[in-house]
Amino acid sequence: MLINLEEVDKIAHLAKLSFSNNERETLAVQLANIVEYMEKLDELDTSDVKPTSHVLDLKNVFREDIVENWLTQAEVLQNAPVAKKGYFSVPKVINNTM
Repeated sequence: MLINLEEVDKIAHLAKLSFSNNERETLAVQLANIVEYMEKLDELDTSDVKPTSHVLDLKNVFREDIVENWLTQAEVLQNAPVAKKGYFSVPKVINNTM
């Protein structure tokens, strides 16, 4: 399939790119090669091929979820520079005056 310069210009416009005349001609040839390769792949019989999202079998490894005792609120706040009403107290960093 041949890709003409109008199609290259349309693709460039969609991608918000601009090319020189030499680049446009080179891209037309390269895009035509890509489409030709895709058409060759389209000829393959893939009816027995199982759809995949990855070429390797990937499995997540999860540890067993075990409930354990954790720090109390007082222990967590023990090293806080400033704590108020059971929470960390930090300086205000957002100014709402816009």
